[in-house]
Amino acid sequence: MADFHQTGVVTTFHRLGAIKLERMEEELLEFNRHRPIALVLPITPAELAAPAIQGIMKNLKEIRYLNEIVITLGRTEEREHFLQAREFFSSLPQRHRIIWASGPSLKDLYKRLEEMDLSVGGDGKGRSAWIAYGYILAREESRVIALHDCDIVNHSRELVGRLCYPVASPSIDYAFCKGYYARVTDRMHGRVTRLFITPLVRSLKRLFGNVPLLAYLDSFRYPLAGEFSMLAELARINRIPNDWGLEVETLAEVYRNYSLRRICQAELCETYEHKHQPLSAEDPRTGLMKMSIDIAKAFFRNLAIEGVVLSQSALGTLIINYQRTAKDTIKQYSDDAAINGLTFDYHQESVTVESFTRAVQMAGQAFPEDLLYSPLIPSWNRVISAIPDFFDLLKAVVEKDNAS
Repeated sequence: MADFHQTGVVTTFHRLGAIKLERMEEELLEFNRHRPIALVLPITPAELAAPAIQGIMKNLKEIRYLNEIVITLGRTEEREHFLQAREFFSSLPQRHRIIWASGPSLKDLYKRLEEMDLSVGGDGKGRSAWIAYGYILAREESRVIALHDCDIVNHSRELVGRLCYPVASPSIDYAFCKGYYARVTDRMHGRVTRLFITPLVRSLKRLFGNVPLLAYLDSFRYPLAGEFSMLAELARINRIPNDWGLEVETLAEVYRNYSLRRICQAELCETYEHKHQPLSAEDPRTGLMKMSIDIAKAFFRNLAIEGVVLSQSALGTLIINYQRTAKDTIKQYSDDAAINGLTFDYHQESVTVESFTRAVQMAGQAFPEDLLYSPLIPSWNRVISAIPDFFDLLKAVVEKDNAS
């Protein structure tokens, strides 16, 4: 995106001119002396067997400024998968550990948390990220934590560097950086952002007016990007969800815990390609339907926290307004695709919007039924308050798993 326009209420770092990767990595090497950087990689057995991780590994081996890498293996109880992951990542030159998020040792720790009424939710990316943060905090050797997914087809060293730079730099000194990029191949991707989140936020702004949280969320160019970096202290106080609302809830938690002046977004690469989720229009328990329902409930929950009254009549108006707003954006994207010679399926985009409209309706029906429900995993500060030696227990489990 070759522009330098600052929009919204958070600072945007653009990708401008020729990329001087060597200069950036040398500076990051110096930053790492003062603010050591940890990289978190949540991974599943399916991603471990996919081609994308090969390219990611090749690039990571060439990065000298990372203090440590923590790989969290989730969605498997098979020890064979853990051993495969440990063997695969063994060639990393940086200090690294594999955390078996669904392994028997960690399950014992989860049970201890449950006994203290501290639920860590089900096996998913949220829990995998949370347990990795805890391990990094327990070691007390890294001051910056970055995270990116393991299904990035066109991963690059530039992506990692640009993700880490705003938080690792002592002079720029941001507390949280969200990555963004264009999701374009021969067609536009990013359906949930294009056709769901942006129209939903703008419909909510139209209904409820100048709500600062909505202005903040509308400032992010790609709010569902899975890549971000943050100061380690933020990982200690932030709560993160265990459902598909992960990215939106994370942004909301950052909003409550830090000044906007220390929150930014950075363009990471020219284009970004990873696996695409099915729409699953007829099954709200999976695919983009499940994702959109969870995200809508995350919006409703956080608006309620901000004091916005979500009456049934307001939710009804929102559904109608969202559908009209989303359908209007289809024309904009269609014209944008046309001038760039991209493939664009107007009918399928319309079907997607109609499905997302049902998702808003389902979320609106479900939200009032259990107002006290929260998918948020407790913050690490609360965990340590309840179980003071939990960090020691976690370190011991991880080190034992990696040594055995």
